[in-house]
Amino acid sequence: MARLKVSPTRSNLQLVRQRLELARQGHRLLERKRDVLMIEIMRLIEDAERVRAEVQERYARAYAAIEEARVAEGTEHLRRVALAHPPATGLQITPRSVMGVVVPTVEYELPPERPAFGPGDSSVLLDAARTAWRDAFSLTGELAEKVTTVWRLALELRRTQRRVNALENMFIPSYEETVAYIQDTLDEKDREDLFRSKRAQERLRDGDQELEAS
Repeated sequence: MARLKVSPTRSNLQLVRQRLELARQGHRLLERKRDVLMIEIMRLIEDAERVRAEVQERYARAYAAIEEARVAEGTEHLRRVALAHPPATGLQITPRSVMGVVVPTVEYELPPERPAFGPGDSSVLLDAARTAWRDAFSLTGELAEKVTTVWRLALELRRTQRRVNALENMFIPSYEETVAYIQDTLDEKDREDLFRSKRAQERLRDGDQELEAS
């Protein structure tokens, strides 16, 4: 890993050491965030799978009920009944934060169960089909919330892992190599200064001895 292009001074040594410590702290925090995200995603996947299976089962019942009504009542009659406009449903999406990631909270409120067609056009099969579709719709919002949350947390997990890898494989090794280079350079300079100091002292002693001898 290439070291930073900085002058080997004590001030730069202190600065790079501070950056190295910050990088290590950030690495530890990101690793903890990654682990928490993985646990949360696994939990949400289990919930989403449970809700998905339930939604799939309810839609299967709803399709079976509408097919049974179509066979009994006829396609044209079902089309005529379908032209009735049901009351508007209440759908509210509220953002919330999970580990710094904005995810939706979906609240789906079904309208009161009032027939949208007259008693003369109604039958037990139509009522059963209508109830089956209401049951299917009631879980659709929850499934959408969980799937969207898993998707967004998975994206954040991927971004977090990239940052962990960058710190682990690029920044931290680069700072460590730079610290080692500056420290080695300063140590070598100190040894050279010490050597010159000793040489100067030896020369002074030699000069004093020559003066005493003369």
